[in-house]
Amino acid sequence: MTEQPTKQAPAILYVDDEATALKYFQRALGSLAPVYVAESVEEGKRMLDEHADEIAVLVSDQRMPGAYGNELLFYAWDRYPHIVRILTTAYSEMEHTVDAVNQGQIHRYIQKPWDIAALRMELKQALALAKLQKEHSQLLREKLLVRQKQAVASRIGTLYTLSTSLAAPSPAAGPSFVPVESYLAGALSAGMTPPEPDWLMLDHSDLISSEAFRSAAFGCAVRDHLNELEQRHGGADPAHAFALLAETFGPSFCSTGPASAQFLQASQLTEFLETPTSAPVSSQHAFWLACLLWMGKRGATMQMSTGADGVECRMVQADAVLTPSQLAAWVEQF
Repeated sequence: MTEQPTKQAPAILYVDDEATALKYFQRALGSLAPVYVAESVEEGKRMLDEHADEIAVLVSDQRMPGAYGNELLFYAWDRYPHIVRILTTAYSEMEHTVDAVNQGQIHRYIQKPWDIAALRMELKQALALAKLQKEHSQLLREKLLVRQKQAVASRIGTLYTLSTSLAAPSPAAGPSFVPVESYLAGALSAGMTPPEPDWLMLDHSDLISSEAFRSAAFGCAVRDHLNELEQRHGGADPAHAFALLAETFGPSFCSTGPASAQFLQASQLTEFLETPTSAPVSSQHAFWLACLLWMGKRGATMQMSTGADGVECRMVQADAVLTPSQLAAWVEQF
């Protein structure tokens, strides 16, 4: 049986330009946790970039040649907020220290010379805090990933409701086709990824409210485009959709045959499902759904697939009716 590699314990990074201080720190604290050391702010930054996943606590001296320690602490705070940051110095430099505390750059300030017993206690607490913060971040991430999936499912439900409400019967072609499958197939063929969670919108009611207003604005834009299509092109053949899409999307949409074309910019097909709740949906994307609805009223739709250079679309007869179980299966694919 092969032996699994052991995961390294959370480490401490100590930065000080005095070589004796580095050796003293390693001897005194090495039994508590693995200790990395650096002799300058620039070297400390490199160590952070190389070992950020392993480092739980950063301890930095304040006065060093070339840069102050609080510059390094700010660097860590900005890029690696999970690391607990401690400032230490033998000098009385309260102005820099107060600034660092007020800006959230440091967790503790420890003055030299150290009391080793007190220092060990401080670092034990810092390591424990780093562990709690990491666990909290993981739980928060898992919660947001669940919301991510829920947001996509909700948007698919909104898409179906919107399309059904706008697909009025056509006297010429009979009942309209609801092109949800074509829209979703296009998004999947384009490589749609779930929307990035909005870390500022943790309250569920805020998220729902924002999604509702975003979806309403999208629905209004689709309705307006569909009304304009009916007014200007009410008597046109469904194949005219290719000319309409080329007019709207420009060079990113190109014809590949009499009843086929290709979207060269895949993100144009994923916008409503993929972008964050705070991002409004473009008029171009609203036109895409309106065009599918316009075709559906004429008994046609688009068959979507992944192509070599983009997403292929081919006009086909619309004859399938989406069932609840089929819609649920689509939701599972996202």
